[in-house]
Amino acid sequence: MSLRPTVDFLLYDWLGVQTLGERARFADHSRETFDAVLDTCERIAREKYAPFNRLVDTQEPHFDGERVILPQATKDAWDAYAASGMLSAAQDADIGGMQLPYTVEAAGNAFFAMASVSIGAGMLTVGNANLLMAHGTPLQREVFALNEFAGRFSGTMCLSEPQAGSSLSDVATRAVPDGEGAEADPLGPRYRLRGNKMWISAGEHELTENIIHLVLAKIPGPDGKLPPGVKGISLFIVPKKLVDTQGQLTGVRNDVALAGLNHKCGWRGTTNTLLNFGEGRFPVQGPGVGAGLDGQGAGAIGYLVGEAGQGLRYMFHMMNEARIGVGMAATMLGMAGYHASLDYARNRPQGRPLGAGGKDPIQPQVRIIEHADVKRMLLAQKAYCEGALAMELYCARLVDEQHTAEPLAADEARLLLEVLT
Repeated sequence: MSLRPTVDFLLYDWLGVQTLGERARFADHSRETFDAVLDTCERIAREKYAPFNRLVDTQEPHFDGERVILPQATKDAWDAYAASGMLSAAQDADIGGMQLPYTVEAAGNAFFAMASVSIGAGMLTVGNANLLMAHGTPLQREVFALNEFAGRFSGTMCLSEPQAGSSLSDVATRAVPDGEGAEADPLGPRYRLRGNKMWISAGEHELTENIIHLVLAKIPGPDGKLPPGVKGISLFIVPKKLVDTQGQLTGVRNDVALAGLNHKCGWRGTTNTLLNFGEGRFPVQGPGVGAGLDGQGAGAIGYLVGEAGQGLRYMFHMMNEARIGVGMAATMLGMAGYHASLDYARNRPQGRPLGAGGKDPIQPQVRIIEHADVKRMLLAQKAYCEGALAMELYCARLVDEQHTAEPLAADEARLLLEVLT
């Protein structure tokens, strides 16, 4: 059974996504181009994701003391996804994007999530880059965001801490200016960070040349104390490996160290990490940086995004689409379960049909899908999964409305999206 008819019905017959081609931003698109994107996503998911779904669950990421080891299939899947252009699907054409509606991007990603949610795709990388496109400087966009869209770099979001969990007002990671000239660094005001971040998905791997961490931290006041609450939180770009203003690796490793891998019940093929920032394991010294927190290079180099104290507001730029992405992953995991159940029910013989005199033992066994209660359970699965997919795509359509509709309709879409996500 194919997912495609359901996706086509929701996109075209219900959401009318083809009408978005009438708007200036999507004028180069039509149902034909949308179908071509969905065809590509469906093919890559079928060839590079689905065959390795069990493999990546049974061969979890592990650390050999120097690097995190993942199955080759994960690398192949990432490369195929990046080559498809889906990382920059919704971005402007003049920076290499396809300028697709987010609704179509979300629908395309549904195929990958159903094929193997554990391999994952580029949700955090895209969200990271989108945030920098909205709030970063022109050079931050060019050096970090564009390389993420191209698949050279990947991205994370680093919020939670071991002692704070999701209570962001208790964030204890601190950032201090990195010596003389730090304010004038072309990549942004340069700071040294020290702290720990927990539950960081894709926080360490070798899939890309570099990993760009977006880290929430607090800048101490004149008394050396961290500001209380969430208003003192700032946002920093902390690359795993330092880069120059052309986006090329300098050969210097930043002071970001893997402290451990978290093992989860699901999504077992994705690295989930505890990261230590600024513990001095990888001291950063030399031209262009300060002496470090200990005078010997300790402290992770981070570049301030936007204004100090506005980090949480910037980070929430990622949240709506990140929530849609996480919801889509959960939905498609359920959809994969439904399709597996349906296939099993169609092929498993057990029991005999009821007639006027009850069951006739002479009759051959029937497939369990012919039993009324099995039909009921399958229809319940179908309703939950297809209903959830409809909700996810509806939210994605609201994102497109927010960005491209007339002002009143755009604001209404924004408000409804806040309620739904």
